[in-house]
Formats: sequence, structure tokens, C-alpha cells
Amino acid sequence: MGKKAVFEGLVFDENDRQLDTAFVGEEACYVIDDEGFRRHIPSEQIDCQVLTAMLNQVEENKDLITEQTVKMLGQDDLFTHAIIQNQLENVDDQMKRLLEQGLPEAGRNYLGMLGFKIVVNYHGEVLRVEQPAMPSEDDE
Repeated sequence: MGKKAVFEGLVFDENDRQLDTAFVGEEACYVIDDEGFRRHIPSEQIDCQVLTAMLNQVEENKDLITEQTVKMLGQDDLFTHAIIQNQLENVDDQMKRLLEQGLPEAGRNYLGMLGFKIVVNYHGEVLRVEQPAMPSEDDE
């Protein structure tokens, strides 16, 4: 049961309307306005879909993420590589904590400013996740 809506303020319906959040008992929900009927979708249902997609992207790009992180830190050594790889291996645990604690408001605001957006249908199925693209090699 989701205690917090991880992506509060970043989830929209198919008509580009931002979803409200509410609680049903202790469960956080995203609220979809279906022509006046307020559908309460458990936040965990939507959040898990998005986090799973993100986790898959991390898994597919571990080497690139490690390489770019090392460049940003300016510490291209074996020890730094090992630390970053270890953190990437423990992403599952970090995702679980995120579901429990949610994203800080400042983090959600920043993601929103970058153009991060989740679009769902009336059943709470994620249709797409819009996120900023990585800069291409030409942009450097």
C-alpha cells in the first residue's frame, strides 16, 4: 500500500489535466476526473509502473551511467567505478524506499520544470512517460 504518491503533481490524464491526490484510508491515490466521477487509483499502481520502466532503463544503460557519472565527478579510477556500480546494483532497494517515502517536493518540482510528465488512462495504466532526453554527442 502506497503511503505517498511518489509522482504527485507529475501525473496527467489523457486530456492533459493534472491529477489530484487523495487518501482512501491510509492509501495514497491519484484522482482521475472521469466526467465528474472521481476515480481513485492507488498511487502504488501508477508509481510502480513508472519506477519499473525507469529501473529497466538503468539496467540497460549501467555502463553509460557509470561512465558519465565518473566524468561528472572527475574521478576516473577503479574505486569510483566500483562504488557507482554497487549503487546501481542496489537500485531495487532505493526504489522500495522511494515508494515508502515519496520524492521530496523540490525534486518533483525540478522534474516538472525539466518536462517530466506521466500520462495515464482512466484505469491507471501508464500510457507514456515524457522525460527529458539525454544530450546527444553533438551537443557537447
